[in-house]
Amino acid sequence: MKNIMVQCLLCGSMAIGLWTLLLAYFHYNQENRQLKKTQELTRTRPLGENVYRQNHDSEETPKQNIINDKTYFSDPEFYKGFAQYGLNVVISRRLGIQREVPDSRDKICHQKHYPFNLPTASIIICFHNEEFNTLLRTVSSVINLTPSHFLEEIILVDDMSDTDDLKEKLDYHLELFRGKIKLIRNKKREGLIRSRMIGASRASGDILVFLDSHCEVNRVWLEPLLHAIAKDHKMVVCPMIDVIDDTTLDYTAAPLVRGAFDWDLMFRWDNVFSYEMDGPEGTSKPIRSPAMAGGIFAIDRHYFTELGQYDKDMDLWGGENVELSLRIWMCGGQLFILPCSRVGHIAKIQNFNNAALKALSWNLLRVAHVWLDEHKDNFFLRRPYLKYEPYGNISERVALRKRLGCKSFQWYLDNIFPELEPFIHTDEKEWNHFH
Repeated sequence: MKNIMVQCLLCGSMAIGLWTLLLAYFHYNQENRQLKKTQELTRTRPLGENVYRQNHDSEETPKQNIINDKTYFSDPEFYKGFAQYGLNVVISRRLGIQREVPDSRDKICHQKHYPFNLPTASIIICFHNEEFNTLLRTVSSVINLTPSHFLEEIILVDDMSDTDDLKEKLDYHLELFRGKIKLIRNKKREGLIRSRMIGASRASGDILVFLDSHCEVNRVWLEPLLHAIAKDHKMVVCPMIDVIDDTTLDYTAAPLVRGAFDWDLMFRWDNVFSYEMDGPEGTSKPIRSPAMAGGIFAIDRHYFTELGQYDKDMDLWGGENVELSLRIWMCGGQLFILPCSRVGHIAKIQNFNNAALKALSWNLLRVAHVWLDEHKDNFFLRRPYLKYEPYGNISERVALRKRLGCKSFQWYLDNIFPELEPFIHTDEKEWNHFH
């Protein structure tokens, strides 16, 4: 009996020790991630500092106190939720299916007025096993903060979700939105890229607005997008993407940034040049962007078709945003970020399994071989292991580029993104780092 008690105590001590280590590890990760976010904001702050501080110190954007304690760290659902959904489901359930977020626009945006007669919008939201409350907050924010005469419909595309919440329970809740929502359920897993094309094919609004399924739109978010496209149908526009923290779900205004990418064709945020904010519009002036983040943008429905939509032979997701960005600029369009349109987004930690990594490599190769011309050697210096990997038949996309009369990638470098400097290989270890 004594031995049994000793063994029980030993097992109990080990369990407590393991749990303590897990908590410490998670806290350490959270601190490092927060430090990284702070460093990233600091890097962009020379040009976005005034807006960033003004948004956080003003009465219009009070600091949120959704979580006043850290008791959720002891809830097993917290860790389970992160593993399954990439966010804090404990807080998400506590928030429910709708909430009010702070107005993150700069004060100069409050003075802008938009015509009553603007094009109508079809909002397309694709999802696969999204957390229920997060998805419904995305939908309810659009319903609550979009003038009804601009909102043609919300099109939800369910890409073969298999969680119970997204079946009958979702159908029941969508009935509350009184017919503004079309729900399409894919018969097989298509991936984000083809799911968006499926949603676009069912749209009837003048403008397509693509949102991720873990967003919350802000006040007067749609009017700037519609107004810009109404003036030029070849204008593709993105809102400024604010940050919804994946742990606290606090909503934080983003500084002014533009979209860019490196020679490995992975998207990143970049500084906005100070001279671009000169003039009477100041910090509300549209920002010319070499690339889009991809999840959130608006485009004229007919122009989307004319431009070739997405490359349907890309898999799952990844790289499609860079491909579309290059196609817009090189084929006669324009891509801008509008600071007076704000949409919050949860930047989840992506789980890159083998299928996702294979799809990403496949997609990036298609981008490189269709659009980079002789500069694709720079891409292969960053990703040498992809040089002889398959990427499928690109003849249709090459023919599309020719039909649209697109300019060269060198033109793109000279006129749109001269800051993308050639990659110079200096160390064999650096090659291996990207393998």
